[in-house]
Amino acid sequence: MENYSNTPPDKDPKLWEIARKRAGFKSHLITYFIVNAFLWALWYFTDGHGHSGKWPWPLWPTLGWGVGIVFNYFDAYVYPEANSAEKEYEKLKEKQKH
Repeated sequence: MENYSNTPPDKDPKLWEIARKRAGFKSHLITYFIVNAFLWALWYFTDGHGHSGKWPWPLWPTLGWGVGIVFNYFDAYVYPEANSAEKEYEKLKEKQKH
């Protein structure tokens, strides 16, 4: 996700991209909590009182979206500088030298 074209002129492009990823993750996480709180409240006030032993339906979007949140976290905080295109380019460049 190299998008250095929108980098302000006084900012380091790689650091700016990492900052954008982290800000995006925080925004995504807040949205996740708000939407899922609404879904669980909706379930509770409509079906929740007559729970018949089945799995509550908001569990599935919460888990599914949660997987996306985990990947988003890793992209923003664990491997923020991982750029597969750049790595592949460097590998090809090295092969070309030999």
